[in-house]
Amino acid sequence: MDTLKEKFAAKALPMAAEVKALIKEHGDKKLGEYTVAQVYQGMKGIIGLVTETSKLDPEEGIRFRGYTIPELRAQFPKSPNGGTEPLPEGVFYLMLTGEAPTMDDVTNIANNWARRSIVPKHVFDTIDALPASTHPMTMFSIGIMAMQTESVFAAAYRKGMSKKEYWDYAYEDSMNLIARLPRVAAYIYRKKYKNDEHIEPDPKLDWAANLAHMMGYEDFNVKRLMRMYMTIHADHEGGNVSAHTTHLVGSALSDPYLSFAASMNGLAGPLHGLANQEVILWIMHMREQLGGGLPTEKQIADFIKKTLEEGKVVPGYGHAVLRKTDPRFSAQQDFYHRYIAIDGKKDDLCEIVQSIYKVAPPILESTGKIKNPWPNVDAHSGALLMHFGITEFDFYTVLFGVSRALGVLASLVWDRALGHPLERPSSITTEGLKKKLGIVTVK
Repeated sequence: MDTLKEKFAAKALPMAAEVKALIKEHGDKKLGEYTVAQVYQGMKGIIGLVTETSKLDPEEGIRFRGYTIPELRAQFPKSPNGGTEPLPEGVFYLMLTGEAPTMDDVTNIANNWARRSIVPKHVFDTIDALPASTHPMTMFSIGIMAMQTESVFAAAYRKGMSKKEYWDYAYEDSMNLIARLPRVAAYIYRKKYKNDEHIEPDPKLDWAANLAHMMGYEDFNVKRLMRMYMTIHADHEGGNVSAHTTHLVGSALSDPYLSFAASMNGLAGPLHGLANQEVILWIMHMREQLGGGLPTEKQIADFIKKTLEEGKVVPGYGHAVLRKTDPRFSAQQDFYHRYIAIDGKKDDLCEIVQSIYKVAPPILESTGKIKNPWPNVDAHSGALLMHFGITEFDFYTVLFGVSRALGVLASLVWDRALGHPLERPSSITTEGLKKKLGIVTVK
């Protein structure tokens, strides 16, 4: 058993007994009341899941096991080769064990993933068989499904295994899958945008930097950005579509490959991970409409008002839970000012993002219809990628997906360790709900 697995077992197995006792003693207690509106409107605010890895507070933003994003960036291990952003290996360690990682912990995981990172040839053959016009997220999901042939969880289940062993095989699948995702993502990128000319992984590089390398970007700032990007997109508690889908499909004892592929189909939606693509498209459309160049704040404000008058949304603004500026946006804003907008250098797209941030919230707030007029993570991420030449915006959600694997698969291992059952909420018809409310239907 590797050291990370030993650490996880020492944490999770005693906690499984604690959870069982908690349900036995307090299972009938109410967590709160919920309304008809919540039942119809996406169950927002109803506590119905337990997620150990992170928690999203409406006012404070995301915390990974209690750590804020600024704390992760300041305190967690960084690449010894001049790195200034946290290594995602450390964030995965934190989410799985609940403990802050040491440099040795991070190095052990990096080496572990490197050993597991070989992707079977048939996975590439499957991706190659798809039409060239296939969306990168479809390729990504199909590539993950093709890797399911390697599932040790599925193989062990077929042979027969104890429920107490579920977490062990889920851990092995999750580690293998995370290790191989950068290779699959980079293969899709080079196939679709770089004449099918592929770059082999560099065993000396960490997980995120290797992704940048295999995509064809050797600029140190791109590797720096990729480390931060993989960290801040890793998890967002359990209720978002990709995290909840992993939990839901996994609750049927589908293996981690099947569960994660399902979650990526959810991430591909424009109300979830595809939103970063929508932001860039909206900004590019605005520049085109305004004649190009760097628009003034007044021009941006007028365009936002026009967007709202047409019954459209301003992409990248608003969040189902957050009621403040997304700390993930702030981290990217800091990255821009720290590493790009220095010595008089500026990037037009990133400057437009800063201007939108100044003028959009008061306009959105003045409508009286928007609970959160502040930017979310998607408002900035595309502009940074565009700055470094990663201009293929329909690939951005694939990068999001590689990162999100860290959180949702850590959560899936916890689900199996704690013995979470099949998720099966009850539902009701509108007619049944009306009867409960005493509403008489006139025929």
